This record gives sequence, structure tokens and C-alpha cells, in this order.
Amino acid sequence: MAEAAKRPASGRIRAERLETRVTADQKRLIEHAAALQGRTVTDFVLTSVQDAARRAIQEHQHLELSMRDSQAFIQALVEPRPVNERLRDTVRRYRVRTGA
Repeated sequence: MAEAAKRPASGRIRAERLETRVTADQKRLIEHAAALQGRTVTDFVLTSVQDAARRAIQEHQHLELSMRDSQAFIQALVEPRPVNERLRDTVRRYRVRTGA
């Protein structure tokens, strides 16, 4: 008989599974950190991985400009350069390829 999906305190069913191999030192470190926080290893690992995933996504989506780059960006918006023939050719090729 298949094991029923677990329902944590959040009420969401945990039906998916992640597995990884770790060294003995890594396991002891994780167990120790989880114990210090009074959490299960599963809860500690899951929360840590979720936090790391969110940070990675946010860093990927977040753009930071230096003051100089920021000023150049604003200047380009306020006073855009005139459209040149190379840009017109690029737009034409794009429209031909995409049917736009």
C-alpha cells in the first residue's frame, strides 16, 4: 500500500520528494543546526532550501545600477538617440521572422 501524502501544519499536502546524498560531516552539521533551532532536519532543510531558492530568484530578477549607469539610463529615456538605419533593418528582420 502506498504511503499517504503528509499534511504539515500549513495544511498543504507534501506529495513531492527531494533526495540528496551528503557526507557524514554535512549531515552532522545540518542535524546540529536543526537541533539548535528546535526543528526537525526535514523542516530545517526545507526552509533553508526555500530561502536560498527565493534569494537566487530575486537576485536574478533584481538589477542594480551604479550612480553613473543610473544617470545614463535616465538620460537615454529622457533624450533617446534618433533611430538609425541599422535599427530599422533590425526591426524589419524581426518583423519578417516573427510575422509581427
